[in-house]
Amino acid sequence: MKLVTEAFSALKSGFKYKYHGDSHTSLVGIRELSTNPQCLMSDWDVEQWLEEPSETRDIGLFAWPGQSNLSGRRLPLDWARKLRTVHPNYYSLFDAAALLTTAPLDLSDISTAPDFTVLSFYKIFGFPDMGALIVRRDSSGILEGRKYFGGGTVDAVTIETGFVARKRDVPHSYLEDGTVPFHSIIALDAMMAMHERLYRTPYDISRHVHSLGRLAYELLSDLKHGNGRSVCKFYGGGNYNSSLSQGPTIAFNLLRSDGTWVGYAEFEKLASVKKIHLRVGSMCNPGGMNAYVGLRSWEIEQNYAAGHVCSDDNDIIGGKPTGIIRISLGAMSTIDDVLAFVGFLEEFYVDREVIGFDFNKDTNIQTGAVVESLIICMFYTARTAIFIQPSVSLTGYRSYKILRWI
Repeated sequence: MKLVTEAFSALKSGFKYKYHGDSHTSLVGIRELSTNPQCLMSDWDVEQWLEEPSETRDIGLFAWPGQSNLSGRRLPLDWARKLRTVHPNYYSLFDAAALLTTAPLDLSDISTAPDFTVLSFYKIFGFPDMGALIVRRDSSGILEGRKYFGGGTVDAVTIETGFVARKRDVPHSYLEDGTVPFHSIIALDAMMAMHERLYRTPYDISRHVHSLGRLAYELLSDLKHGNGRSVCKFYGGGNYNSSLSQGPTIAFNLLRSDGTWVGYAEFEKLASVKKIHLRVGSMCNPGGMNAYVGLRSWEIEQNYAAGHVCSDDNDIIGGKPTGIIRISLGAMSTIDDVLAFVGFLEEFYVDREVIGFDFNKDTNIQTGAVVESLIICMFYTARTAIFIQPSVSLTGYRSYKILRWI
């Protein structure tokens, strides 16, 4: 993304920049170098713009993710073709990093392929820490204008006169600044071979994770407290019956039986203790937080002024979450992983029906269950002990209710 941005920012007349509201901050940050940036908040906004005739011939760049890194919702690849038809002065930048972790991508049709596609080998294979820029040949010319040069990207250069002869033959010759990471490239070849040996093709992976994602979503949707309230509040999810519209990612927050939020920072700590790896926070996706969680720009600025920054433990401010919980399934995920996670939520975050006890009798009023022992605690952390609350007072009455289970 930075390579592409460096080229566009070198244009003397500047460049227009439009980006989808579901973009990762890596795409959002490009706006700082544009002379005329604009966020298209929704798919509808994009479609409307793609139906409008081009107003000017000024060079522009339109960027969007193939899959929202927050919700897993998948966006149309076909926008590249429409853009080329309606706004030929605009180039397309496609963020395929989240998409390619669990889905195939066919760029063989150059009429529909984006001008620039970025991806992460690290996200696909786990190692090495490398990414890639795929350039449509007919669009490579604009990259030649990049100002910076280094290493072997020039044929000749002087110090006194400022003369420089840049390489112009193929994109990699003028984009590779310095020595390429050849050790990582060798490792990448090994990782690609091993990945294929373990998981076969991207189509096999896609079918596998789609079934797991749908199962996880259905099981999480079925979680209810004893009073009938849902445990999970989902965000931005598409149709989990179709891998075309939704990836194996689920974004949500947890609700207690009284309707209050469970803080995601508290949740992450307990999940870590139980050896469950997931992600919490704003996902580096401010547009998704705005559209799905309802955290408006003024609230984000207000929270920041109050001291809240990304990655701290201020997970609920003003009665509203400042982030989400996200689980992502991959090629190595299994049904047991899904069941273990759902079981974890059932054990610690599903409140069972409140049961009343009469201490003058040795049986439960509602169910007839025998009470063998009780532990009264003055304080507790999330479900680490039974918390007994007296109805009126410890001395005046002997009727209690259980609020939390071990």
